Amino acid sequence: MRPHPAALFLADGSRFDGSGLGVTGIALGEAVFFTGMTGYEEALTDPSYAGQILTFTYPMIGNYGISGDAAQYWRACVAGTVIKNVAFHPSHHSARTDLPSWLDAERIPALVGADTRAITIALREHGTIWAALAVGEEALTQAERRLAEFARTAGTKELVPSVATRRPILIEGAAARVALLDCGVKRAVLRELQALGAEITVLPYDATHDDVMAANPDAIVVSPGPGDPTDLPQTVDLLRRLSAEKPVFGVCLGHQLLALAHGARTYKLPYGHRGGNQPVKDLVNGHVLVTAHNHGYAVEAASLPGELEATMINLNDGTNEGFRHRSLPVAAVQFHPEASPGPFDARRLFSEWFDSAGLPRR
Repeated sequence: MRPHPAALFLADGSRFDGSGLGVTGIALGEAVFFTGMTGYEEALTDPSYAGQILTFTYPMIGNYGISGDAAQYWRACVAGTVIKNVAFHPSHHSARTDLPSWLDAERIPALVGADTRAITIALREHGTIWAALAVGEEALTQAERRLAEFARTAGTKELVPSVATRRPILIEGAAARVALLDCGVKRAVLRELQALGAEITVLPYDATHDDVMAANPDAIVVSPGPGDPTDLPQTVDLLRRLSAEKPVFGVCLGHQLLALAHGARTYKLPYGHRGGNQPVKDLVNGHVLVTAHNHGYAVEAASLPGELEATMINLNDGTNEGFRHRSLPVAAVQFHPEASPGPFDARRLFSEWFDSAGLPRR
């Protein structure tokens, strides 16, 4: 694989040089960083990263290759990626290919050898920012102009439609019937529900009330996904109605959508929470969980209406990480209880919600 000259351009004028891998061209999107030491396969295939250029803070990525089993989606979802050092010769029994070859096959532009520590510091100081990742001589000459054009017109409304299903999908089970609103669902969420024996009907995020009721669900799950929750007013309206009729559980973007449905507000975080090491305190029992995160927006804690009780708080910055309805079987968490990648501290939340809602499970 012949290296190409490459660079990451930020909208504030910063430039970070390195070498590109096989794919040439320009990737445009939000520049964000991921703090996990492992889990790169899950992150690169996470629909929540759609439209983003992902910088890995850990200095060596790719050492255990790509297995395919850890993938959270059928394809790579990131716009591009930045890596300090990449492993061309992985060492793991489950590796089916190496990371550079996989990125090339997925047509994902990659910048290697750039100062990822400096990029991370820049993003922490500036916050999430529009960026262009250019690989190849021709791309480098066009990158700044393309970035300027992109920054004037870019938005997030197309992100959820780019990764959500457009047709219902049935996953058979023997216990509770769950309708899952797909805003960019990860395979790990489906696996956790399957482990509880659920029959799952995956529906598009913009499904109608009639579409949901046609699945005859016992409960509703609202999936994670990319972008700004206020881009999905139809989903918010649907959840406002469903919350009065069925048990509902929201994860990540689903947490934000449920909050909006009950009258709370959301806001954009300076640089988001991404990685597998965020400490979250359970306000109900006082326990602290180490949790996996991938979100750029949050629920404004002070805006939670009286009907919603905060149940979780982030110990790093005090942001809201969960709530439950005081009288209805409605609950949500901002982080990823399914992990992938990340610790398993919070996996119990799926089964606990099943039990609290009186749902049969395996």
